[in-house]
Amino acid sequence: MVKAITPVADLVASARARIKEIETPDAIAMVDDPDVVIVDLRDVRERQRSGFIPGSFHCPRGMVEFWVDPQSPYFKQVFGQDKTFVFHCASGWRSALTTATLNDMGFEAAHLKEGFSTWQAQGGPVEFPPERNS
Repeated sequence: MVKAITPVADLVASARARIKEIETPDAIAMVDDPDVVIVDLRDVRERQRSGFIPGSFHCPRGMVEFWVDPQSPYFKQVFGQDKTFVFHCASGWRSALTTATLNDMGFEAAHLKEGFSTWQAQGGPVEFPPERNS
């Protein structure tokens, strides 16, 4: 007999109930704030295909806990700064789960509620990586 699992939508809803969510227009206003670090959790292929928020820091979802933990051999100094961290993914699901986990670790963070999916449509700036010559 296969054990029933908790649907991911339920996990996301639970995470969203206990984290700080930032609306897209509010995040757009933060882009040039030197005290804010926008962290892109999406896969590198998503960033290449859809572009990215200028100045955002790319942190693959699978490494975030390790990069944030100062005791980890994978710690990234960007996460040791006294700044406001706003995580995002494409639709807000991965970033909600990530933000809840990081908050559980004691790392204060928020996330972009609707993700990158509404960013450009609401006037957010987008950059694309340079084309690679094959």
